[in-house]
Amino acid sequence: MLIPQKLLLSLWAIFIFTILTSSVYLINDLADLEQDKMHPFKKNRPLASGKLPIPIAVFAMIISLVTALYLAYLHSFFFFLSLIAYLALQLIYTFYLKNIIILDVLAIASGFVVRVYAGAFAINVHMEVWFLLCVISLALFLATGKRRAELAMLNEQVAPKYRKTLSFYTPDLLDAYLAMFANSAWLAYALFTFFAPPVPTQHLKLLTFLPMTLAGISKLLMLTVPIVIFGIMRYMMVVYQGSRAEVPERVLLSDKALLGSVSLWGILVVMIIYGF
Repeated sequence: MLIPQKLLLSLWAIFIFTILTSSVYLINDLADLEQDKMHPFKKNRPLASGKLPIPIAVFAMIISLVTALYLAYLHSFFFFLSLIAYLALQLIYTFYLKNIIILDVLAIASGFVVRVYAGAFAINVHMEVWFLLCVISLALFLATGKRRAELAMLNEQVAPKYRKTLSFYTPDLLDAYLAMFANSAWLAYALFTFFAPPVPTQHLKLLTFLPMTLAGISKLLMLTVPIVIFGIMRYMMVVYQGSRAEVPERVLLSDKALLGSVSLWGILVVMIIYGF
């Protein structure tokens, strides 16, 4: 079975972007070295703990950065530009925006949006407006959840020293932001599935035993909406625990219920689009 060309391009683009984000994390860890030593989890990172010498980290950061940009330029010019935009955004966030209330959350969310655009540029596809709105809402939800988890995890004395903006955010304010973006995220996704183009017509043969109410081919993706709602509700629950939600990928990999919902969502999407 031949692997679709766009899938190969996507995997290659993910590999390149991973190299870039590795260099960005090194830059961030170098800039936040003293603050990370006060963090209950980040103090165990290689740089903050002293396990990784600073000269080696700087060398690895430069090599990764040059390699990622070079490979991105060979892949696609607009993909290369998206990596430049992501790098510029992260540098501005690290050295300026992270200290400004609200703009820090918008900057974190913008990073997720740029990643999505980078993927679209990599395989040269059009993004539906409802999908883009869903990504923006979800990115704002994750960014707000990150701040809320930090506030719940750090005490009042340590929080302002670790991150300046935490002295301005209040639990009630972040709770309101979380509720707002959680609602917009699942609603935007629901509208995306409703307006999504019809799935391939071969699915009709498998759905002939269903009434028209359930067999409408343009509605199949809406079967995944309850899973998305569950995922958002589960993530919010983890946020208020405060111990894991400060790093979204840690939540995904450590919470079995959330990982299961994401896996189920992925399986259903593949089945609906490519056939049962």
